[in-house]
Amino acid sequence: GYHADRWKKWLMANNSPMRAYFDTSDQDPFCMYNYLLDITTWNKSNRRGFIKVKITDHAGNTVESKMNSEASTFQQYKRVKILTGFYRDIEKISKISLTFSTKTLIGPKHKLRILQMTLKSLNNPER
Repeated sequence: GYHADRWKKWLMANNSPMRAYFDTSDQDPFCMYNYLLDITTWNKSNRRGFIKVKITDHAGNTVESKMNSEASTFQQYKRVKILTGFYRDIEKISKISLTFSTKTLIGPKHKLRILQMTLKSLNNPER
């Protein structure tokens, strides 16, 4: 691996137009496209679990986020920010789908009711 602090100085000093990916995948081409998912839920009781995001463009191309390794806690009217990554970038998103999972095989299935949601590209913050 490379130390990110050394790369930052080099990229800034050279005004480099190239992109640097500091969060990579194990699949070719190894770059990850990071998004910040900001959601507010309105469930009356607390929910703890995992969110998987699927984004689709107008042509029907779909990419699914990798699952976060840590569960998030969702409380009524509280904002939760989740960093999520995709193996491919979709420039013009037409549809966003969320899947909530507690990763338990037994027990009741719970819904996560979303009041507000924002998905922001960290690689392209203007989107």
